[in-house]
Amino acid sequence: MTYRVCFVCTGNICRSPMAESVFRARVAEAGLEDLVVADSAGTGGWHEGEPADPRTVSVLEEHGYDGEHTARRFQPSWFARLDLVIALDAGHLRALRRLAPTEQDARKIRLLSSYAPAAGDDLDVPDPYYGGRDGFEECLEMVEAASTGLLAAVREELEGRAA
Repeated sequence: MTYRVCFVCTGNICRSPMAESVFRARVAEAGLEDLVVADSAGTGGWHEGEPADPRTVSVLEEHGYDGEHTARRFQPSWFARLDLVIALDAGHLRALRRLAPTEQDARKIRLLSSYAPAAGDDLDVPDPYYGGRDGFEECLEMVEAASTGLLAAVREELEGRAA
């Protein structure tokens, strides 16, 4: 059975596509691409159908990740097929909890940085959209730091299913 993860930010052109791309790379490195599927979406539909922000694409590609992406809006009906919904900041977490049709669905929602060992108290991945390139680099660093822990958690879930 496939384990499905969806990363969610505001417009699905900066943070969530970055998290999706990095996590997909980690899944492939671990040889789990037949077991784990990752995608992303936004809480709003402002950028539906558009590619990722060019700064996101360039930072991803310069660090060896795939920059191919088309934005879409998260739909509440997706909870039924998802195992984990990863919010990039507390605002997304609240929005997703409001969208969750059931309490069981709400329990699928987590903050990405909660998987980063050194994240501290502030678990938000800052929105780089209105800033310069440095913000996109910082975003990538935070996503990479959390992706290792997230992969470990997903691997543990997969092992639990097999037992």
